[in-house]
Amino acid sequence: MSFLPASDVFRVLADPTRRALYERLATEGELSVAELTAGAGVSQPAVSQHLAALKGAGLVGEQKSGRRVIYHVDPDGLRPLFDWVTHYAVFWRDRFDALEHTLDEMED
Repeated sequence: MSFLPASDVFRVLADPTRRALYERLATEGELSVAELTAGAGVSQPAVSQHLAALKGAGLVGEQKSGRRVIYHVDPDGLRPLFDWVTHYAVFWRDRFDALEHTLDEMED
C-alpha cells in the first residue's frame, strides 16, 4: 500500500470541518453522510466534498449498503503522520540527551 506524504495528510486535516468529520468517525464509529451532516454546520454537498478529500488522503474508507454509503476511519491513513512524528521524536530525544550531557559536563 502506498501512502501520501505526511504534508498532504497534514493539509487535509488542517481544515477544521474535515478534522471534525474525521474525529466524529473516530469516536462515533461508522456513519452515513446524512448522519455526518447532522450537526456538521455545513451542507450535505460540502460534507460529501470533505469526505472525498479524507478518502483521497486514505484517512477514511467507505462501504456501500444499497443506496447508503457508510464511512469509517482507516487507521492506516495516519501512518505518514506517525512516521513523521516518530522521526522527529528521535531527533529531539537525541538533541535533549546531548544537551543534558553537555550541562552535566559544565557542572563538573
